[in-house]
Amino acid sequence: MDKLEAKKQIEQLSEELNRYNYEYHVLDQPTVSDYEYDQKMKQLKDLEEQFPEFITADSPSVRVGGQPLDAFEKVQHTIPMLSLGNAFNETDLKEFDRRVREGASVEKVSYVCELKIDGLAISLRYRDGLMERGATRGDGRTGENITQNLKTIKSIPLKINETETIEVRGEAFMPKRSFLSLNEKREENGEELFANPRNAAAGSLRQLDPKIAASRNLDIFIYSVGEWEAGDIASHSERLAYLKTLGFKTNPETKVCQSIEEVIEYVKYWTEHRPELAYEIDGIVIKVDQIELQEMLGYTAKSPRWAIAYKFPAEEAVTKLIDIELSVGRTGVITPTAILEPVKVAGTTVQRASLHNEDLIREKDIRIGDKVVIKKAGDIIPEVVRVIPEERSGDLVEYRMPTECPTCGSELVRLEEEVALRCINPNCPAQLKEGLIHFVSRNAMNIDGLGEKVIRQLYDAGLVHTIADLYKLEKESLLKLERMGEKSVTNLLAGMEKSKENSLERLLFGLGVRYVGSKAAQTLSEHFGNIDALMSATMEELIEIPDIGEKVADSIVRYFEEPQVRALIAELKTLGLNMEYKGLRKEDVAEGSPFSGKTVVLTGKLEQFSRSDAKKQIEALGGKVTGSVSKSTDILIAGEDAGSKYDKAQQLGITIWDEQQLVDALSK
Repeated sequence: MDKLEAKKQIEQLSEELNRYNYEYHVLDQPTVSDYEYDQKMKQLKDLEEQFPEFITADSPSVRVGGQPLDAFEKVQHTIPMLSLGNAFNETDLKEFDRRVREGASVEKVSYVCELKIDGLAISLRYRDGLMERGATRGDGRTGENITQNLKTIKSIPLKINETETIEVRGEAFMPKRSFLSLNEKREENGEELFANPRNAAAGSLRQLDPKIAASRNLDIFIYSVGEWEAGDIASHSERLAYLKTLGFKTNPETKVCQSIEEVIEYVKYWTEHRPELAYEIDGIVIKVDQIELQEMLGYTAKSPRWAIAYKFPAEEAVTKLIDIELSVGRTGVITPTAILEPVKVAGTTVQRASLHNEDLIREKDIRIGDKVVIKKAGDIIPEVVRVIPEERSGDLVEYRMPTECPTCGSELVRLEEEVALRCINPNCPAQLKEGLIHFVSRNAMNIDGLGEKVIRQLYDAGLVHTIADLYKLEKESLLKLERMGEKSVTNLLAGMEKSKENSLERLLFGLGVRYVGSKAAQTLSEHFGNIDALMSATMEELIEIPDIGEKVADSIVRYFEEPQVRALIAELKTLGLNMEYKGLRKEDVAEGSPFSGKTVVLTGKLEQFSRSDAKKQIEALGGKVTGSVSKSTDILIAGEDAGSKYDKAQQLGITIWDEQQLVDALSK
């Protein structure tokens, strides 16, 4: 290929991929399958590797993160990023309204209400349509240049249809699901946990290695402008609408209110309904809508007079820490948990709170018997905020973590670069039980009738010790156990038998290979096709697979080198477990797939599939499965007792299939 043709192809692929990113991450209306997107991205990367002189600032390849930086350079904000004054109740809001009306000499003011995202304030500057720089707020006047990290956020456009210089401001954040997933991985790896999504987002964007930011699944909402040379617009709400046309992601819950009473109703609604959001908010921002009035009202030294932030009350509670309980996880990590006198926080009764690790206990000087202040971190996870030392009796002793595993008595170790203590005895009963519980869990082998309680009962009765033992269970032995009747035993054995047919990715995830989550298990199974090919894979072969880094590859190689692991796989084969990937591998997906490029919603009860199995099969055929019906939905698959999604699909004229039509489509 000559240079002219390469340049043309790179430009075309970049334009297409940037459009696909916008459709998927901003509009939530994808027009291509993940497979097609991945293939085009691979083509682009291959071409850019051959012809690096044609790599552009808006290339979609920057989304995965470039070379690590030595440090962040300082950035001066031409227009300061000011903070906002605070309101804490209705009286404060009404007082703000009075000041605005008197200051602007008007009887009535319209306000724009926006959800106050709990994240990291950032600035994005575009020149000649290209993203030139991204920076943190810093102290409001000086921030840090984090352009490369911000480019990894796929909802940020790298190129816009605006030739004038424009600076927009917004809040980068980590969705709740990403936060919980990140902390689960960090806990499993013995790393310090993030306290809340805001800290996680800030920590991700201040990494010198952009690849780390790229792996954290961050998002953004744009809420205002700084430098602005883009035409005459009379109101803030119109400005947000214009920014949306340029490709920026703005919050759909933003509302224009015609009075302070409407503002208060909006505040009350989101105070009650904020747990339903997929991201954390810590208040409501209220802004005067008319830009002319904003300019008339002006600024104080610290904040605009035309805007205020209503802050949700931080709900905390005081209770007594009765005990510190230690648990041993599947990978041997020792996790301390505070056992508390029951207390109500953020609408639920809390009796336990994670203490994360020994360092946190020492830092906060937490002792058994202390009166402690607790809250829910990000309204999600109960945590101990601090102790109340003035209420401490003189005989409370400093807490020390044990030196031996609380389950097996083996010596605990702290591995290099890890915060957590770990039991490294592979035969530790607690680890074995947790491993079995993980193996039968919903996202792994999904075995009906085998929950956590049953696994513990089987283990304690000496009926199971390894995964293979599960498939050797006999009816007579099970019937002797407490609360195990004829029907439950029959169902359990049937569930075990059915699980033997599961596709390879479920088995691989269930084995609990360190660092191999469900997504990596899917990727590996699809790539290798069977367990034997995976077991013989080299580090070099594994690292070449997208999303499989050195740490994961090293863990896989080490795992399958273990003689007991190879013996286990051989035994599971003998017991009849499937070792093949049953989904269609991407290279085998036909262009004419009925789901290729389609957005599908599942509703109601399916008889022949679990919801997750149906989702996987549809996605293997190039479709995208989402949770809600919208104009972008192509097909609704309705099982029994389909409810509001069915009604909405009918109203929108969306194609509706029954389960048999799904079966027919998957069998083609």
